[in-house]
Amino acid sequence: MSQQPPLISLAKLQPLQDAVAAATLGLEKMAEKPSTDVVGPIGAVRFVVCGVGHIGRRHATLVSRQVGAELVALVDSRAELRTELEAEYGVPFFASLDDYLAHGPLADVLTIATPNYLHAPQAIAGLRRGLHVVVEKPIALHSADAEAIVRTAEQTGRLAFGVMQNRYSPPAAWLKQVYDEGRLGQIYLVQINCYWNRDARYYRSNSWKGTLAHDGGTLFTQFSHFVDLLYWVFGDIANITARFRDFNHAGITEFEDSGLVAFDLARGGSGTLQYSTAVWDRNLESSLTVIAEHGSLRIGGQYMDKVEYCHLRDYTLPVLAPTNPANNYGPYQGSAANHVQVIENVIDTVQNRSAATTNALEGLKVVEIIERIYKLKDS
Repeated sequence: MSQQPPLISLAKLQPLQDAVAAATLGLEKMAEKPSTDVVGPIGAVRFVVCGVGHIGRRHATLVSRQVGAELVALVDSRAELRTELEAEYGVPFFASLDDYLAHGPLADVLTIATPNYLHAPQAIAGLRRGLHVVVEKPIALHSADAEAIVRTAEQTGRLAFGVMQNRYSPPAAWLKQVYDEGRLGQIYLVQINCYWNRDARYYRSNSWKGTLAHDGGTLFTQFSHFVDLLYWVFGDIANITARFRDFNHAGITEFEDSGLVAFDLARGGSGTLQYSTAVWDRNLESSLTVIAEHGSLRIGGQYMDKVEYCHLRDYTLPVLAPTNPANNYGPYQGSAANHVQVIENVIDTVQNRSAATTNALEGLKVVEIIERIYKLKDS
């Protein structure tokens, strides 16, 4: 196995943490003049959605139905969608973000659901025009670009949200709760398995998917939600080793379809991440197993949608709310459809009623962890 390159130290990230906290509290002055018509505590939060594919349509539909939100415009480079989308949503359509920023109606929030490589430049453009931004995963393909989003949010006094909707799944929220309450004690082992199907039906439907420069790789596009869950609950990782294989995607993608990653948890304990998109025909599982001082647990199902095992000292598993179904994209499926909670949190945060569930700094950390794993390919 390859050995990991040095990780980014907490000392280096501290200025970014301070910056995000300051921006969230509204303590930073605007470096560039924002829109003067800023949402107040009562008015609806106005959204423009950039990128109207599967996920972008979900954002647009949920915003248009959400109390306290208003969809004001759609942006997509496929100009042939104009008539259909304007009729469906009743808002103006723009064929580029530049065109919207120059001529579009006022908005408060720019939602970015475009191909991965466009996330960072479009987020920065929106922030510089005084918009808060909601960025689909991954927020960037390089930690330097993710850091630029954090810096720009700090400078402009605007908020940058990452979309990590798996945090809202009841089993994930439960896991975070039992960990934070100390019910697990010392963590010994964490095992994450992600075995999905992503074959030619998926990659050949879109020209950017499967390319290293535009897609980024399997961990970025398919499994960054589970890297986020690992970091959100258990913290940073170190001493990474990894092996990568391409079993059945030659000629379809420019990167691996499977990987075996081992690591130590910075807070103590060790873990593994095993992932693959080489599963035949349909997804197999996404699971997380914890072996700890005071017991063991396992979250499983195809999308970590249920608690399959829980045996903890002096603890009875409560009845959890049902998990939302997976995002359905025809021949393949994605993670749980929890985008409505993401949108609710954006509205509440913009209107100063709560804090961001996933801020840009956390999105940066996910990108940085994946980047460290992928750098092992070259060593």
